[in-house]
Amino acid sequence: MSPIAIKTIQFFLSLSLLIVLHELGHFIPAKLFKTRVEKFYLFFDVKFSLFKKKIGETVYGIGWLPLGGYVKIAGMIDESMDTDAMKEEPKPWEFRSKPAWQRLIIMLGGVTVNFILAVIIYIGMAYSYGEEYIPADSLKDGFLVTEKHIGDELGIQTGDLITAVDGEKVEKFSSLPLEIINGNTITIQRDGRTFDQEIPVDFIATLLEDEDKARFLSLRTPFVIRDVSEDSPNTDIGLQKNDAIVAINGNEVAYQDEVAPYLEENKGGTIQLTVKRGDRTFPVEAKVTEDGKLGVMLGLDTYEDYANMGYFKIERIKYSFLESIPAGIEKGVSTLSGYVKQMKKIFNPSTGAYKGVGGFAAIGGLFPDGWDWPAFWSATAFISIILAFMNILPIPALDGGHVIFLLYEMITGRKPSDKFLEYAQMTGFFLLIALLLFANGNDLYKWLFK
Repeated sequence: MSPIAIKTIQFFLSLSLLIVLHELGHFIPAKLFKTRVEKFYLFFDVKFSLFKKKIGETVYGIGWLPLGGYVKIAGMIDESMDTDAMKEEPKPWEFRSKPAWQRLIIMLGGVTVNFILAVIIYIGMAYSYGEEYIPADSLKDGFLVTEKHIGDELGIQTGDLITAVDGEKVEKFSSLPLEIINGNTITIQRDGRTFDQEIPVDFIATLLEDEDKARFLSLRTPFVIRDVSEDSPNTDIGLQKNDAIVAINGNEVAYQDEVAPYLEENKGGTIQLTVKRGDRTFPVEAKVTEDGKLGVMLGLDTYEDYANMGYFKIERIKYSFLESIPAGIEKGVSTLSGYVKQMKKIFNPSTGAYKGVGGFAAIGGLFPDGWDWPAFWSATAFISIILAFMNILPIPALDGGHVIFLLYEMITGRKPSDKFLEYAQMTGFFLLIALLLFANGNDLYKWLFK
């Protein structure tokens, strides 16, 4: 099966699960408050349904348009725009006849379920898989800036350590790029001194210029031989697997990035290597190709090998079931907080972050090319967080729009007119269509031109 097919299956499986549970978040409190639910649909049934069956007073079905799902609650102006029933006298089982606090709980049910689902997934992942990460402060000699122009824009260089973002200590090296994207100020440790530096307001736009290079930080690793290529000019000088280059022309080197300039300077010539093998060191004369290479493959077998050599640490945490609960809650809250920060950047035009807004292709890209349960559940939890946040935005036609009108009613004691709610619903619907077209248009643009 092709990677695209695997991604597509994972995408629809995840989306279906999230939509059904979101709509159950509305359906269950509606039924508890004896409110009639006329329809419960996965996907939209414009003109026709792929499947439908009436059980009791509710029609359950699957639509053909995979843009979401819905429950049609009697006596409520929603995406169905069925206004004829609203002209009749209110019935006791209708949404509009229920107290405002009950209607508020019904409307908040979907986003509540989405957030709780994400937390449950994170709890399950913490319990099942534990956690493994490289502590950011364990990097022996800082990190490697793999994209110099991005590093220059941010004001960082190879060998630096970023110890905090917006005053909050950076715990995990893997989370550093995202924390920088969401932040405003970084704390840099360089050559024994520590200083703060502002993140350029348009830094996200710089990353979006070439998304393949957005992962601009990497671990610094030693120049250790993995293998010598068959076409290498140095097949006969005696280099072996796990040999480490510790000096070039008498100058000490500890990392691959320190070796590169010497190779660049000696293109097409020879250099004197100091090789460390086990407990001994010895000199070797090596040839440098015209493009500044030795013709060798580099790297140790695992990160564990680097950790054993003292270049960084690997932290492993195994959670008991009780320990996994607060860990999952913390992960859910921090993920939501991080997403809110990203949305603030998107709504600020000067950041250029709006250029990175994506639609279905971007969401599908969250899933791996092969079937991987931890990756699938991690992506599903993140999308659930996204759905919770997006649905609570105060936009008519979304849950958040209904919540705003209900809060207005509860505070003022005055209910917005049905006609006002109809116009608001239509306005919100067209706004959502515009956002949908923009997001998926961004995906199309990236696919065609980048």
